[in-house]
Amino acid sequence: MALASTSSSARQRRIGSRNSEEETLPWNPNSNHRRDIAPNLSPNPSPRPLTRIAAFFVLIILGLLQFLPATHFRHPSDPSRTWQSFSSLSPGSPGDGNSSLTTATGTDDGMLHIVTWMDSHDLWFLAVLANSTLSNSRFPDLVYFHFYIPDGLDTKVSYFKLKVLFPYTNIEILGQQEVKEKIEADSFGEDFIGVPLEDIVPFVIPSLHRSLNRFMYVRPNVVMKGSVEELLSVDLRNYAVAVTDDCTRHLDTFVNPDVLNAIQRSASKPWVSMTPYAKNACLPDLTVIVIDAVNLEKDMVQSILWWSRVLNLSERMSMTNPAVALALYNRYLKLSTTWLAADLMSSETTKSKIFHYNHAKSISSMSFDATSDSDKDLLWEKYLPPLANQILATSDGTNFFNIKSTRDKLQKLKPHLLNL
Repeated sequence: MALASTSSSARQRRIGSRNSEEETLPWNPNSNHRRDIAPNLSPNPSPRPLTRIAAFFVLIILGLLQFLPATHFRHPSDPSRTWQSFSSLSPGSPGDGNSSLTTATGTDDGMLHIVTWMDSHDLWFLAVLANSTLSNSRFPDLVYFHFYIPDGLDTKVSYFKLKVLFPYTNIEILGQQEVKEKIEADSFGEDFIGVPLEDIVPFVIPSLHRSLNRFMYVRPNVVMKGSVEELLSVDLRNYAVAVTDDCTRHLDTFVNPDVLNAIQRSASKPWVSMTPYAKNACLPDLTVIVIDAVNLEKDMVQSILWWSRVLNLSERMSMTNPAVALALYNRYLKLSTTWLAADLMSSETTKSKIFHYNHAKSISSMSFDATSDSDKDLLWEKYLPPLANQILATSDGTNFFNIKSTRDKLQKLKPHLLNL
């Protein structure tokens, strides 16, 4: 009994000493009495009720702003990542032949706009042009094609066919009726006064497609081997038009110099030169034209039609109409001769950056010229993108490769045909 009482009393003394040590600690989580670390600090301030209400409404407003439509954007290919307003865009309304299927933008967006007018119903032209242009462009994602196709072609179907071939390319498909009506109104219904329609179109488009401030107009039957960035970055200075001179054709070949000088002395139109016209002046090559719509003279179309009317060119049976050359006389910047269109068959021997080809002649020769042993007239075929055969086939199933297959079969029969 004495040992038990001694051990219990010793245990009580140890517990009591432990409790006293815990109470002397500056802070003990097991103690009911805690000391303040810094008793001189004031307690946390309690926010005012109005401040809490204002903060709540600010959070609600910021949340609701997330549901508003975007007003600005940054192009992913823009190195400066500049914010641009959507208000500068002009949305197209697909549904008729004169509306676009995509949104066209002006040059402020940094895009490279290429406009083409096509009279043929063959989309191979546009496929070759687009593929060769994109292949030689440093920034293909910035290229924007605006294709004017004949009214007989459905804009929606043509758009989706080309988008299958070029899914990541900016493409706009437009009808031609509005442009034709504009030219007809300016020419007073005289069937364009003998000027080829494709020669007037590039100067009419700025008045109808106002979002295009600077663009390049190019004929459809060409293969582009140069960089369009180089062409569209040309400093036009005070000019609104830039073309290449074709010195294989001269002005006096198509216009009598005496008649031209008589008009120059008597006419008082602003587009008539103040100095005599040089009879050996080179004619501009209209295969590719760079146009600054902001500085383009408002009377350009009127001057072209006036020259054709005065010279009575509507009765001339010539493939070259000098009316455009006279309207542009001393009013355009001369591009480098490397942008003078050359024949595609001479692409291996010339330094030209753009080549033209006769698509209709090539197709005809494939079908009927069994004695030809050269494929030089078919050089454009290598610029067709993959799947072009299936996508661009006509409604009757005719396509380029079917015709080429027939041509190859005739080539195999060539020795037998020559012995007949």
